[in-house]
Amino acid sequence: MPEPLWRLTVKLGFSASHQLRNYGGKCERMHGHNFGVEVMVEGSRLDPKIHYLVDFKVLKRLTKEILEELDHHHLNEHPFFLERNPSSENIAMYIYRQLSGKLPENVRLVEVSVAEKDAQKATYMEV
Repeated sequence: MPEPLWRLTVKLGFSASHQLRNYGGKCERMHGHNFGVEVMVEGSRLDPKIHYLVDFKVLKRLTKEILEELDHHHLNEHPFFLERNPSSENIAMYIYRQLSGKLPENVRLVEVSVAEKDAQKATYMEV
């Protein structure tokens, strides 16, 4: 019999400005976005009392705590982005690395995606 697996996704967002260094175009100037963030987790063991992997409220709260550090800030001034461009790819990596150690032990972080617009997103995962 195959092993069960559940995946949960939450979608949140934050607003911030950034500048892409060495871009060679208008995105090198300061500009802002309403960033969309998707967090996907998975696990094969449900809570025995409530029969869920993790409460969506908990997953949202943990993610919001990280997004609060970025919301309404100029990302280039954040310590993580002093040496790295605050691209969607690097923002996704930052959120992933901050969140991965905060999840309950039965939950594994699969990926974090960041979108500047609905039509495109960058996804980070560690395999």
